[in-house]
Amino acid sequence: MIKRLRFKLAMSAAAMLYFSAFAFAQKSSFHLHSDPEQRIRIAPESVFKSFREAGMKPADHPLTSVEKEKVKNAFAHLTPLHQRILKQHLQSISFMDNMPNTALTSPVDTGGAAKMFNITFRASLLNENISQWATWKENSCFKQDADSAYSVRVEGGNLDAIIYVLMHEATHIVDAVQDINPHPAHATDVVPSTPFTKGIWLRMNVPAEPYIDTLLEQTRFRSGKQVPISQAPEVYARLAKTPFPSLYAMAAWFEDVAELTTIYHLTTKMNQPFYIVVTKNDVEQTRFEPMKNVLVKERLRQLAAFYEP
Repeated sequence: MIKRLRFKLAMSAAAMLYFSAFAFAQKSSFHLHSDPEQRIRIAPESVFKSFREAGMKPADHPLTSVEKEKVKNAFAHLTPLHQRILKQHLQSISFMDNMPNTALTSPVDTGGAAKMFNITFRASLLNENISQWATWKENSCFKQDADSAYSVRVEGGNLDAIIYVLMHEATHIVDAVQDINPHPAHATDVVPSTPFTKGIWLRMNVPAEPYIDTLLEQTRFRSGKQVPISQAPEVYARLAKTPFPSLYAMAAWFEDVAELTTIYHLTTKMNQPFYIVVTKNDVEQTRFEPMKNVLVKERLRQLAAFYEP
């Protein structure tokens, strides 16, 4: 969930609707290190507070030398635009144990004119590859019936999951700094489109009318509820008729740009696979491969700025 001013964790059907969020702005006096991957700090107190108030026991996770190397490698794979923006606007990165969601991007109040941010990651992410993590996330959308013969799997390659998640979260910062998306005060506000949202989104979390589908509206990132896994083949068949690269991208335009940028970079620039396979009794029923979707491919010209030197 992206909220410009706060992150609220509610233990309800929609509590885990999204896997990343903006949190309360937190005052900080840290001085920037020249290399963003070395700006490792304890997460802002507001982040700890959010989880504690939800009955959890979050804890800072000191990185091992192996984990630090994975983080450094993930930063090295970012686009030129990500590199430039993070060098100027990333205040710190943090890793946390006992964190329920994957990552959290939070504005940090430094008292200066520049927008600054912290990204907090669930530390166990460092032990997963992209396929493992993405499969877990995708399966959160479906009710796993005990006798179901259906299975949903994401093939995203064997690279570290932190590569995917860092790019997704870093794109939120790029978006916040460069206004790739509009940033309305309220989700219900109708505001002028940007080139990225024109014809795709009506409001921050409402797709344009041609892409509102009754089944897709029932999925977790639209409704907060799971659908039976037996409906997965039809879910992805419907998704293939939209310009969205993933179910998560349908949550809001903030997630849309983060997912589109990350999946494009992973597949086109890093030569990794990314597709979702639904099987029944181990027989493939549906395959959703976003970068082969004509409607998705028509949007890729919007990503050119990420690669300008």
